[in-house]
Amino acid sequence: MNTFGVYQAYYESGLLFKASSSNISWIGSVQSFLMLVVGAVTGPVFDAGHLRLLLVGGTFGVTFGHMMLSLVHEFWQAILAQSFVIGLGAGLLFVPSLAVISQYFDTRMVTAMGLAMSGSSLGGVIYPIMFNKLVQQIGFPWAVRTIGFMALGMLMIPLFTMKLRVKPPSKRAILDKTAFTDLTMPTFMLSGFFGYIGLLIPFFYISFTASAKGYASTDLSFYVVPMLNAASIFGRVVPAIIADKIGPLNMLIPTAAVTAVIAYCIIAVRNFAGIVVIAIFYGFFSGTYISLPPAIFIQLTPPDKRHLIGTRMGMGFTIIGLGILIGTPVAGAIAGPDNYFTGVYIWSGTTLMTACVGLLIVRYMRVGLKVKIKV
Repeated sequence: MNTFGVYQAYYESGLLFKASSSNISWIGSVQSFLMLVVGAVTGPVFDAGHLRLLLVGGTFGVTFGHMMLSLVHEFWQAILAQSFVIGLGAGLLFVPSLAVISQYFDTRMVTAMGLAMSGSSLGGVIYPIMFNKLVQQIGFPWAVRTIGFMALGMLMIPLFTMKLRVKPPSKRAILDKTAFTDLTMPTFMLSGFFGYIGLLIPFFYISFTASAKGYASTDLSFYVVPMLNAASIFGRVVPAIIADKIGPLNMLIPTAAVTAVIAYCIIAVRNFAGIVVIAIFYGFFSGTYISLPPAIFIQLTPPDKRHLIGTRMGMGFTIIGLGILIGTPVAGAIAGPDNYFTGVYIWSGTTLMTACVGLLIVRYMRVGLKVKIKV
């Protein structure tokens, strides 16, 4: 998922098929949307004790999707393989891989989740470089197959080692209606919806921005995404460690505000050095948007409802996932055929700032105007 920025840039070149920026971004947005929205089903299935089934299904989907992607020559084929097959496979893995952590950690849980989530950023460093080098040496089909085989090898580790610590006492419902009785939960979901509208836009477009504006060659611009993801590794771990001391919501609010400001600042960049600096800062601060929300879902869940954490995460990420579905295609439409990127990053920054306001409302609903309190 974190690698899609280099796919966006490659597809924009027209070497594989011809499509507009907005249409191409649908591939990545639908993929990311499905990864989150499938949580509405995988959460209850996880709570029912079927972790192994989800891991097997997800491993198959991710691997098979890459094999099919290696055969595509048309836009609609990429939608089927990369958006739906890989997206559904990743969706089977996403919520369970987070929810299982809550069964093993009471203290330092946010740090544990940050460390776990940093793995996807590490993948976001390795896979784009692999893709860029292998496309030049062995072509697109075998580059994608190689990534698929590597993903399969990595997924074998959790497939054979990850297990539930707590067995479910009874079957779970698809929805937990009590999640909406406390308005902090739906308010946080709505905030996440706006945040994820703008969050992935730089991930998708910053590499293409560098090449389209002539700041760097197409080959060099590919490395912007790995740089962004490398910074995101630290952005998912360091703030998570601090969040265990001051509270995940207290940590997410300021970092969300900084993320929005950085998105606006991309407009002012006029050279490749500026793109690199912006990518590093954006990668670091946006990392908290990935690592901290799962911990906040757990924090907003009362102790007597913790056995429904998979269900609640699934519901929450379904609503948040709608933001991903909207954000990047709208950004592509704003960019237009002339690659006018100012509106793209205004759209990103404004939705991220709206999300920050929502987080402030959630905090006020939880503790009022108190400042020195862990939340």
